[in-house]
Amino acid sequence: MSKQYKVAVVGATGAVGETMLSILAERNFPVGELVALASERSAGGKVEFGDEDLVVQDLATFDPSGVDIALFSAGGSVSNEYAPKFAAAGAVVIDNSSTFRYDDDVPLVVSEVNPEQVRNRPRGIIANPNCSTMQLMPVLAPIHKRYGIERVNVATYQSVSGGGRSAMEELGRQTAALLSFQDPAPSKFPVQIAFNLIPHIDEFQPNGYTKEEMKLVWETQKILGDASIQVNPTAVRVPVFFGHSEAVNIETKKKITPDEARALLREAPGVEVVDEHKAGCYPTPVTHASGKDPVFVGRIREDLSHPRGLNLWVVADNIRKGAALNAVQIAELLVAEGLPPKAARS
Repeated sequence: MSKQYKVAVVGATGAVGETMLSILAERNFPVGELVALASERSAGGKVEFGDEDLVVQDLATFDPSGVDIALFSAGGSVSNEYAPKFAAAGAVVIDNSSTFRYDDDVPLVVSEVNPEQVRNRPRGIIANPNCSTMQLMPVLAPIHKRYGIERVNVATYQSVSGGGRSAMEELGRQTAALLSFQDPAPSKFPVQIAFNLIPHIDEFQPNGYTKEEMKLVWETQKILGDASIQVNPTAVRVPVFFGHSEAVNIETKKKITPDEARALLREAPGVEVVDEHKAGCYPTPVTHASGKDPVFVGRIREDLSHPRGLNLWVVADNIRKGAALNAVQIAELLVAEGLPPKAARS
């Protein structure tokens, strides 16, 4: 009989949590028992797991004993309080918040880039990167390995789903209001998001960058294992429901041509090249990324202003690829590593 695992999904009623449940079922993860957890407010409701309807349990009163793998996507304060409790009870925690990402004793893992790091988990916690970093890493990693990357200039165009369900609802309400010639009063966002762009995601830092922008700096260096890589980020919220896009310019140590980049990226795991010089032959959030697993890359071309510069356009589903799928893939790495289910540990 194959090994079966007790899996907990914390934040099961959120967009990422629901997608985690869907992906676990789609990929036939060896679940013996699945527990859906959320706040007291959501407890008693139901979520789908394959053909099953699971009753959501209250995280605050749940006993984590016996859980093998816990997938967390309920926000930083929840992770800070409960992830160590699950780890202390013997579960391996895969956390989607930024709470532990920059701790030296917590690996920050992208399954296609640094899978070996799952073994380096002294606290029993593995961190999932920010969604904008997540989609960038499978593209940059093979280029950095072969040609060396000195500098990354990146502007992200991030969908409202990155701000949660309330952000998606606000875009919908404001769009309907404007089309009805009504006032689109902002609530979730500081200014109107419908038919607008907002160059502000997360809190401003003392250096003038936002925390969302600094995540790209810190996480790129940690995941690629190279603190010398310079990252210059700008993060923009756009009126798109699902799918983040990134305009990326890299400066490499050794020159890489567009043809070399295309060939290299076609072989990169988790990456799909969509790059022809024809109308529509480039990735967009709606036509390519939404609901899909790969990171899509196109508009690959030389930087006219730099002898070792290369431009790329990178698109992915921020909820699926940027968060939920990587968490499940990390869990699959644990299984492949030989993580014993608790029933086999006594």
